[in-house]
Amino acid sequence: MEFLKGAKKYTIGRRDSINKITILGAGISGISAAYHLKQLGIDSIVFEKNHTYGGLCDNFEIDGFTFDKFIHLSFSGSDYVKTLFNDSSDFFIHYPKPMCYYKGYWLKHPAQNNLYPLEVKEKVTIIKDFIERKDINIENIHNYEEWLKVQYGNYFAENFPMVYTEKYWTIPAKKLETKWVGSRMYIPKIEEVLEGAMTKETPNTYYAKEMKYPVRGGYKSFLKKMAENIEIYYNKEVVKIDTESKRIFFKDGEKTKYEKLVLSLPLPEICKIIDNVPEKVFEAAKKLKWTSGLLISLGFNKPDIPNYLWFYIYDKEILSSRVYSPSLKSPNNCPVGCSSLQAEIYFSKFKPLKKPINEVMNQEIEKFAKIGLFKEEEILVKDVRIENYANIIFDHETYKNRDIIHDYLDSLNIYYVGRFGEWKYFWSDQALLSGKHVAEKISKEVKF
Repeated sequence: MEFLKGAKKYTIGRRDSINKITILGAGISGISAAYHLKQLGIDSIVFEKNHTYGGLCDNFEIDGFTFDKFIHLSFSGSDYVKTLFNDSSDFFIHYPKPMCYYKGYWLKHPAQNNLYPLEVKEKVTIIKDFIERKDINIENIHNYEEWLKVQYGNYFAENFPMVYTEKYWTIPAKKLETKWVGSRMYIPKIEEVLEGAMTKETPNTYYAKEMKYPVRGGYKSFLKKMAENIEIYYNKEVVKIDTESKRIFFKDGEKTKYEKLVLSLPLPEICKIIDNVPEKVFEAAKKLKWTSGLLISLGFNKPDIPNYLWFYIYDKEILSSRVYSPSLKSPNNCPVGCSSLQAEIYFSKFKPLKKPINEVMNQEIEKFAKIGLFKEEEILVKDVRIENYANIIFDHETYKNRDIIHDYLDSLNIYYVGRFGEWKYFWSDQALLSGKHVAEKISKEVKF
């Protein structure tokens, strides 16, 4: 039977040999686990259901346009990750200047301290609410809606982040807890709010001061050093894991044994494929919530279509939450004389798509054209596709249900990594370090 490994083909017999360390999933965390095990002198084997590695860090090409599978720029604060990425690819450095689209206005991001373009009456309302907002100890805040109103005042919270929340997370802010927020939301002082309402010449207060992106090959190129010397078998979808016999069964009829197992698959999917999962664990998995992502990718016949590297959209009528430009991330992402945009739309069982995905794409294209992003006749390439797992929804039962599943996996001596294995709001560098941490843990527990 043939498997793709790297850029080559290998033919192997029916697989039922024992692999000391088996990793399921060749996204950034799975690759990281395999790479760091190898650095520690431990071989492993990775099985990936798709035809290439990368997971959400992967990309695809259409008629000379390169589009990231989901949208990425590297702003890691980890010197270790920076070095690993730098050794994998040459890169461009971008200095963040994100924007926000709100009811016909373009505001600098974050909007809360860049109100200058708005009408005076609306600015006064926002500032008045900001000054009069409740003074509540952070420990006494019970949900994200309350958190937003305490930080920014009612009017701004209701018209900006709460609208965005329902687009991005697909549920109302009051149904979200707040531990995931971290430093992702900027909280300005009153002086900053006032200054940003009076002038557009404000300092950048985005949480990242610079961002890196590979010169060629999309964001995935940052993973090259990790992926080049590890053993990966593609098109290997797992249908069952027998934890008693330590056997893994694949959709194509192949099977393999393991001594140690590392999973980067989403927890709900893990609980579907492990044999004889206890009812309590299975029920916990059913209660976990996540969003799916619809990605619209557009290529244009002109070089100067995108005005911004990326921007956020607060209007309810436009389904897209964020829009990025692959061609501004790297000019090598498109043919000479062209440019490109990608838009993200999020949906879930709580907020399903109401139309077929091609209709959704065409509807968004019409709306983008109306707000002046481009003319429809300038489009050379258009593509729409879905990722079933995009982001974790952090409702008030997330951690309890996640811990039930993790405790069960721990009892089986099964390791889990990455955003959907650890079930945390990881950026790509955090997912990479998750794989590194598990590799180090295995090296201390296993002797070969």
